[in-house]
Amino acid sequence: MNKLLRFFLIICITIFSTKTYAQAYFEDQATLLGVGDMCGTIYLGGGISFCDFNDDGWDDITIATQSGDPLKIYKNNGDGTFSLETTLDPSNNTQQKQVVWVDVDNDGDKDLYIASDASGSRLYRNDITSLVDITTSSGLPTNVLDTYGASWGDFNNDSYLDVFLCNRGEFQSRQNYLYKNNGDGTFTDVSTTAGISTGSHLSFCSAFFDYNNDGWQDIYMANDKVNTTNILYRNNGDETFTDVSAASGTNIAIDAMSVTIADYNNDTWFDIYVTNGTDGNYFLRNNGNGTFSNIAPNTGTMFNSIAWGSVFLDAENDGDLDLYVSGMFDGSNPSFASAAFYTNGGSDLFTIESSAGFVNDARESYSNAIGDTDNDGFPEIVVNNSGDENIFLWKNETTTTNNWLKVNLEGVVSNKQGIGAVIELKSGGYSQYRYTVCGEGYLAQNSGSEFFGIAGNTLIDYVKVTWLGGAQDIFYNVTANQTMNILEGSSPLSIEEFEENNSFTIYPNPASDDIWINTEIQEDFQYKIYDMKGLLVSKGKIDHTKYINVSNLSTGYYHLKLISSRGIFNKSIMLK
Repeated sequence: MNKLLRFFLIICITIFSTKTYAQAYFEDQATLLGVGDMCGTIYLGGGISFCDFNDDGWDDITIATQSGDPLKIYKNNGDGTFSLETTLDPSNNTQQKQVVWVDVDNDGDKDLYIASDASGSRLYRNDITSLVDITTSSGLPTNVLDTYGASWGDFNNDSYLDVFLCNRGEFQSRQNYLYKNNGDGTFTDVSTTAGISTGSHLSFCSAFFDYNNDGWQDIYMANDKVNTTNILYRNNGDETFTDVSAASGTNIAIDAMSVTIADYNNDTWFDIYVTNGTDGNYFLRNNGNGTFSNIAPNTGTMFNSIAWGSVFLDAENDGDLDLYVSGMFDGSNPSFASAAFYTNGGSDLFTIESSAGFVNDARESYSNAIGDTDNDGFPEIVVNNSGDENIFLWKNETTTTNNWLKVNLEGVVSNKQGIGAVIELKSGGYSQYRYTVCGEGYLAQNSGSEFFGIAGNTLIDYVKVTWLGGAQDIFYNVTANQTMNILEGSSPLSIEEFEENNSFTIYPNPASDDIWINTEIQEDFQYKIYDMKGLLVSKGKIDHTKYINVSNLSTGYYHLKLISSRGIFNKSIMLK
């Protein structure tokens, strides 16, 4: 064998060992797995949640229903099958739109918010054995507002999740509302002071995400009809927002239904997919300079039917994000697709994959979400259908040796669910990014786990979490095919990793009362503590006792400066 041929073979083996080809394949197993149920008939569809509501490590399914029918909560039995939950019964028989499991009080269990366009929306506190209606005492609106979407984020970085309510107002004018979580079980309407428009925008849904990577969550709204353009609100970091829709190029005038967030090209800037009517969907690529460009025509993802829910997922765990879109046509008219699964072929090109299963995917479909029924690391898709049709549970039956990682977050200083965090994974020299959201797509909620496919790689170089507060945790040499549960502050990436700073070590970190200093320097020295805004909050002298009492400081992240005759040394600390 000549040297040139040997070199060619080595290159081929290297390529195929890190990115193996696999054909994605899905099969509807809703009835087989115990969720062969329906939402009834709901005008413009009902919501769906694929979220682990009881935190037992298995994704559950919650189905919004028509007026007169109770909310349907299907609990995962721990083997990929489901049973109707009867213990947690919110006794809510109104027509439901978005259903979101969200920890509003940071107590470690998920509460339930049910948006409705037919009755007042409701917030239920999860008391483990019951769901208690606390809407009135919380200060959230109880009157009918024609609410479709309820997205959750921490817009002021105070560790409590706030909510943005999208009110469509098809038959009478309805404004949208931003409610701030006060951290004491109550919410305050801050829409006007925050700069949210008081006009009616026919809004279906929104998403909290950080479009400019400045550490503050912005808001993007999908607004129906061509006379109500979509709106992007930039977070100013002082509890106010600025409308940057026109400047960013996101003020599209379409029948916008959905807002789906992902970094499809792994350039660290998060992109937006917006569904539309027959004129075609919009795929807004984040250019990284405050502007977006519509790449739907060039990527082949326009759909050109009447689309509603959309979701990004790595179906075959080959390391790139594919796209699934639900439509309201039932397939009887071949000119208008009922749904589409787009395979990511790289180089900004997606292809409709007709051989990926999805047999009889021909119902009036609206909301969709991803989760993992059997914890095998391959994401499934659940779809809520209207017209008295059963839901779809598209079980991922892809045959491949590709590897994966799932990541769950638990905030300590940040909100408990880690919403607003960025997860970076690097494996085989290739980086991927995920952004954690709560209440996304069209009336949907995806799994609390973030999914990564890593193709043929068996070892992950590192997993790094940048929490909403700005702190980072990093884990090196992570093995594939597992679920990582990451606690904020458990493996901090601190300033000393970038400096020669071995003269001091501190513990514990995170801390709550005392921080102890371990050093070989035999002298007294000074310390100064600064908050994340750079304000000096504490200073003093450290003597032979070698500790600092921090019990008087609030939870959060701080910079500690240790000043000695040898110089100034910096440490990052977290107080809980």
